[in-house]
Amino acid sequence: MTQGLHLSQKMALQQVLAPQLQQSLALLQTPVLELKALVEQELQQNPVLEEEYPVDRAPDGKSQRDKEVERADPAEPPSDVKFDPATDGEPKVADDFQAEFERLAQMDQEWREYFSEANVPLRAREEEEERRRYMFDSLVAGTSLQEHLLEQVRLSELPEDRYPIAESIIGNIDDNGYLRASVDELAFATNVPADQVAEVLKVIQSFNPPGVGARDLRECLMLQLERADRKDTLEYRIISEHMDLLGKRRFPEIARALGCPVEDVQAAWQRITQLEPRPGRDFSHDDNIYVVPEVFVRKVGDEYVVTANEDAIPHLRISNTYKDLMARPDSSAEVRNYIRERIRAGKFLIKGLQRRQETILNIAREIVKRQREFMEHGRSHLKPMTMAQIAEAVGVHETTVSRAVSGKYIDTPQGVFEMKSFFTSGLSTANGEGVSNASVKELINEMVANEDKKQPLSDEEIVKRLSEKGIMIARRTVAKYRSELNILPSHLRKQY
Repeated sequence: MTQGLHLSQKMALQQVLAPQLQQSLALLQTPVLELKALVEQELQQNPVLEEEYPVDRAPDGKSQRDKEVERADPAEPPSDVKFDPATDGEPKVADDFQAEFERLAQMDQEWREYFSEANVPLRAREEEEERRRYMFDSLVAGTSLQEHLLEQVRLSELPEDRYPIAESIIGNIDDNGYLRASVDELAFATNVPADQVAEVLKVIQSFNPPGVGARDLRECLMLQLERADRKDTLEYRIISEHMDLLGKRRFPEIARALGCPVEDVQAAWQRITQLEPRPGRDFSHDDNIYVVPEVFVRKVGDEYVVTANEDAIPHLRISNTYKDLMARPDSSAEVRNYIRERIRAGKFLIKGLQRRQETILNIAREIVKRQREFMEHGRSHLKPMTMAQIAEAVGVHETTVSRAVSGKYIDTPQGVFEMKSFFTSGLSTANGEGVSNASVKELINEMVANEDKKQPLSDEEIVKRLSEKGIMIARRTVAKYRSELNILPSHLRKQY
């Protein structure tokens, strides 16, 4: 058997997307905040693109900026443009493409400087920049829990030779405020006796926020009660002696063990729920999510009007400077080809942004049309709806709808919602109509909120009440929805 190189042919079917189509899909799927950064990047890379600011238009439809461009003779650049004396005042034409490209880049910078000086900033633009500057100036860098604790170490009476131990302990405290290392592990890491580590830990546990440095929930709650001088209370005894039973809400067993009425245990449990199980919660900033709606829904008369958020995306246009540069007789073929290619790419980007806005707007209008009761009454009246239904109504593919609603938000009279949250599966009612699972969850939530706390509703009783409303649902489905709503079972919701 010989070894060597051999040629072979095979046939395969492979889908290849054109670069322009890939860009169009990327624009459709990108949320508005990321899209703004993408457009600004294109403005930096493509010299023929420029941002068009909102201005008042004249009766002829031309903006003030367009008229300024027309008044500027393209054959007569501004006074700060450098001329070559050897060519009788005309810009020098190089023989090779590199020189032409450098000249083009220089002229682009000079024209941009000219327009930035020639155009008077608009009042609307000034107010917008002022609001943005106020917003950025108002943002402050939050202090982490570890930084807060280290600052208290420096202000405490702890000797400086114990600072390394304190820093090691604080370094092992997570964002919730819990110590995730044992005293022996910290003693081994710092190479000091365990009793010294325990002494420093006791000092740190006296810092703010109360309960910080605890090793479990039980110790955390006890530290908070000790700080509040509530060590001799019933809740302190319950936490220190019967934490397991408290977690299972076995109030009668706790009452028998402590020799007190069940009502007192219930009242103590209510006071315990007011304690903070996560002392570092106030220093956690990861839950802050800022969104910008893609579309707005406003009620005008009896109709809901859907408008796109045009202010969040920069408006682009092709610079007239480069159009005039292509028409100049002294421009070489390489320069004209380069500009033509850049203009073609810029136009496709502009059209892609327009198609993106139109697609999202059409989808949003169809959503509002089908979810009018939601706009009127809220989430309990949300109807079941699929992406296939919207795709058929709008005239696009289902995957296009999926891309268009991914990461997009809509501002409605009921609040700001993610667009994909309107697409929910449904359940059948007795009269054959459909009801969304979100509406069913809302009904379950309302039933539990209004139930008799001493006799909470079981899953089977919830099924019966839903069937009375014409909603046919299985008990296991109710249990699933209850779990998703973070509602405890009936025996754990019972109050005495």
